[in-house]
Amino acid sequence: MSQKEKKRMTGLRLAGEIRQYKKDALLSPLFTILCVILEILIPYKTAAIIDEGIAVGDMRRVAVIGAQMLVMALLAAVCGVKAGQHSARASTGFACNLREDMFKNIQTFSFSNIDRFSTAGLVTRMTTDVSNVQNAFQMMLMMFTRAPVTLIVALVMALSINAKLSMVFLVVMAVLLVMIVVLIPKAMRYFKQMFRKYDVINAVIKENVGAIRVVKAFVREEHENDKFKHAADDLYDNSVAAERIMSLSNPVMMGSVYTCILLICWFGAQMIVGRTGLTTGELTSLLSYVMNILMSLMMLSMVFVMITQSAAAMQRIEEVLDEQADITAPENARTQVADGSIDFEHVSFSYGGKDGKPVLSDIDLHIRSGETIGIIGGTGSSKSSLVSLISRLYDVTGGCVKVGGCDVREYDLDTLRDAVSVVLQKNVLFSGTILDNLRWGNEQATEAQCREACRLACADEFIERMPEGYNTRIERGGTNVSGGQKQRLCIARALLKQPKVLVLDDSTSAVDTATDAKIRAAMRTHIPGTTKIIIAQRISSVEDADRVLVLDNGRVSGFDTPENLMRNNPIYQEVALSQQGAGDFDEAAMKDPKGGEQ
Repeated sequence: MSQKEKKRMTGLRLAGEIRQYKKDALLSPLFTILCVILEILIPYKTAAIIDEGIAVGDMRRVAVIGAQMLVMALLAAVCGVKAGQHSARASTGFACNLREDMFKNIQTFSFSNIDRFSTAGLVTRMTTDVSNVQNAFQMMLMMFTRAPVTLIVALVMALSINAKLSMVFLVVMAVLLVMIVVLIPKAMRYFKQMFRKYDVINAVIKENVGAIRVVKAFVREEHENDKFKHAADDLYDNSVAAERIMSLSNPVMMGSVYTCILLICWFGAQMIVGRTGLTTGELTSLLSYVMNILMSLMMLSMVFVMITQSAAAMQRIEEVLDEQADITAPENARTQVADGSIDFEHVSFSYGGKDGKPVLSDIDLHIRSGETIGIIGGTGSSKSSLVSLISRLYDVTGGCVKVGGCDVREYDLDTLRDAVSVVLQKNVLFSGTILDNLRWGNEQATEAQCREACRLACADEFIERMPEGYNTRIERGGTNVSGGQKQRLCIARALLKQPKVLVLDDSTSAVDTATDAKIRAAMRTHIPGTTKIIIAQRISSVEDADRVLVLDNGRVSGFDTPENLMRNNPIYQEVALSQQGAGDFDEAAMKDPKGGEQ
């Protein structure tokens, strides 16, 4: 498909987003056409008032034609207002539909879909890009209708007054069209680059604002200022280069206007003096049509620039709208999860799909419902990747994962993710009260249920010390609570789902070991039927698990009880020794079950 065809398809695709605002999108050009016709007729009446009234001293004729011109001007003003109202409603509604559809589609994305777009890029597409498309659409509704209609009607009127003298228009129009064809493609290259520069600026701002405490703690304000200045300067240079090219259009256009006026005045004066078919009123009308025709050309050039500039934005928006979720539920999907058993059957996984480098290879595990499973391994051993397959945050590239005895790809996604509650490695809280955040786990949860979940997660200890208790407001991102408090609130939120499988992805790393032990003890006692998977860096967090999975470079190094792993798994031993010291760990762990030494 050629570039031109792609642009046309993009335009047709986005045109479908107008939906309920089609009526406004049709009425705006209609009122614009009526307004233009009325405005173009006024100079024609001006010629009549001069030639039929003033020139012959007939003031009654002047009054009649003047009244007609006044009515036409009032009607043109009303049509102009209505055109503006409908175009504003249509363009604003169009932008609203675009943003809503983009946001809804983003909500369907799997993690692999999200990986294809940067956060800053998505923000730019939903703000700057949509605004550019909205402005271009509004300009199209009004100027793209007004300019050609004005050009055609004014040219017809000029030709009807004096065809010979009107040839001046055609020569000047040809010069301006050549200028438009030459300048716009050159400027377009820079306009396309501008959107990528916006992405960079948004990324810098988002990173800085989100980590402002770290910036200040390390006194890196000057470094961040320099980084932002570099991004802003890049955008400035790109914008200046584009505008420098487009600035050439203004002197060319104004020069064309003045040249046209001079030529018409010169030849028109000669025709009037020589009495060769031109009156003073007709010359006045022709001069008015000069401005109408050339201004319409200027408007057309502005429209083309805006459309050209927004073409890149339209393509970026369409990329988000057309992105299909990689992970979807099948028809007649299962809506019940029998239990919390989990089976990995020769699973392999790669972030790049089947052609990518595997991060998990030949994982074969069988976890019974209600078991507590610990997972340890070095950084980059793909612990988080493994558990993300259970709730289909990603899909396997080989083998299959089963929950409750059924392949996870057979379940309805909502059903599966309600049954498998995941506390991710990066804990996120949203603006609102503590209760609002807890009810993300269960919208219908009572305050008593929220309190019980917080008690199990040991979050009640600090909540009750807060002046407003459970009604305390959490700032965006949870910036007004500590890392450990945030983790405990996220655990409580997950518990409110009453899941069959609970995954804790290193989600007690910011709490002390005593609190960590209390949380694990509460879970053993109060949710014994829930399968618990605990990813941890600390041996103490998994030492009371039923079994521990040791991962090494995406492969299973060991899967056994902590005692057996201590005896026969070098990686587990190394981690235990590094954390506890060679003489501090329980020597009984090094003995066989019968009490003998290894």
